[in-house]
Amino acid sequence: MKKELLFVIDSLETAGAEKSLVTLLSMLDLSKFNVELMLFAHGNELEELIPKSINLLRPLEYTIFTQRRVKDNLINSLSYRNFKMLLSRMKYSSKIRLKKYSNPQKARVFWQSVSGVIEKNPKTYDVAISYAQGVPTFYVAEKVNAKKKIAWVNAIYRLKRNDRKYQRKYYDLYDKIVGVSETAKEIFSETFPEYFNKMEVIYDINNPQFISEMADIGDGYEDSFHGIRILTIGRLARQKGYDIALEACKKLKEKGIDFKWYVLGKGPLEEEIRQYIVSHGLTNHFILLGVKTNPYPFIKKSDIYVQTSKFEGFGLAIAEARMLNVPVVTTNFDAVYNQMVQNKNGLVVNMDPESVADGIINLIHNHNLRNEITEYLKHEKKGNVEEIEKFYNLVI
Repeated sequence: MKKELLFVIDSLETAGAEKSLVTLLSMLDLSKFNVELMLFAHGNELEELIPKSINLLRPLEYTIFTQRRVKDNLINSLSYRNFKMLLSRMKYSSKIRLKKYSNPQKARVFWQSVSGVIEKNPKTYDVAISYAQGVPTFYVAEKVNAKKKIAWVNAIYRLKRNDRKYQRKYYDLYDKIVGVSETAKEIFSETFPEYFNKMEVIYDINNPQFISEMADIGDGYEDSFHGIRILTIGRLARQKGYDIALEACKKLKEKGIDFKWYVLGKGPLEEEIRQYIVSHGLTNHFILLGVKTNPYPFIKKSDIYVQTSKFEGFGLAIAEARMLNVPVVTTNFDAVYNQMVQNKNGLVVNMDPESVADGIINLIHNHNLRNEITEYLKHEKKGNVEEIEKFYNLVI
C-alpha cells in the first residue's frame, strides 16, 4: 500500500527551498507514495514544474479570502454576519504596520492573528512535512493529523527568547527535524538543544542532469553586451545582502571595469534597490531582470556568479552555478564551507562591499586563477541526487 505524504510550504516562488522541494517532488518514486502539496500562496512561477501526479490541494479559505478586495470581503462578511476572517486579517495587518518584524517574528504574529480561522486538514497522513520554518511548521503541528511529522529547517535559525519559547511548543510535536546542511543543524541545535537527537541532515537536492538540460533551453540574456557578465540570484530581501552588492557594483564602476551585474529575483526591497540604482548612476550596470522560471541559461552564460548573502541554510544558487562550471564569489556566511573550497571552486570573501568587489576584480584580471577554478569545477562532484535515499529512510 502506498504511503500518504503531505508537503507544506509557503509558496513556490523561485527561491532555494522552493526549487529544492520541486526537485525532490520530481525525483520521488511515486509507486511508493501518494503525494499532496499545500501552499499558503498560489500563482507563483515554480508551480508549473510540479509533477502532474502530485496533488496540489485547493487554497485554504483564508488564502482565498486574502486574495479578494477588502471591499468585497467587507460586503461578504456583512451578508453572512461572519467577521472572524476579516477581524483576523485586520489584526495581523495592523500589527505588521506598527512595528518592523524579522521573518520569524512575522510568522509568529501571523499565526497568533489568524490560526483561529485556518481550517484543519481533514485527512490523516502517514507523513506530513513542513518544508520551511514559520507558518508551515505551525500549520503541520496544529492543523494536520499524521503518524509522523517532519520539520525542514532550510535557514540559519537564530531566534530571540520570545520566539524560541513560542516555537518550542510546535517543534515538540515533530518526530524529526531536518537541517539542509551541517551548519543549519548545528545552529538550530544551539537555539533548541533539546531537539538534537531528533535532527537529521539532508542537503538541498540538486540534479545536475536536470539543470544541464534546462540550461540549454531558452536564450538567457537578450542584450548584445560582450563584457563581463556577473549574476546574482535571490529574493530582493535583507538576507541576501543587496546593500553589499550595490556598493560593490559602484566600486567596480569607479574602477572602470567593463561589466554588467544582473539580478534574478523579486521581493520587498525592489523599489529601494531601484532608487539606489538611479541615484548612483548604475542603470547600465546593476540590472534587475525579475523572476525567471528557468534561470539556468542565465547562469550558464555568466562569467562570474556572486552571492552576497548575510546568512543561508545552504546556498542552492551557488550549487547550481558550480554545476554549470561558473566561478563563484561569495560572502563568508555560516554555511558557506559546506560546499565552497577556497581558491578551488571560487572565492569566499568577507561580508563587505570592498571584499566582494576585490574578489570579482581578482577573478576578472587573474586569468590563471579563473581558468584553474573553471577546470576544478568541471571535474568536481556534480549534484547530490543520492540525498533522496536519506529522504526515503526518513519516511518509510
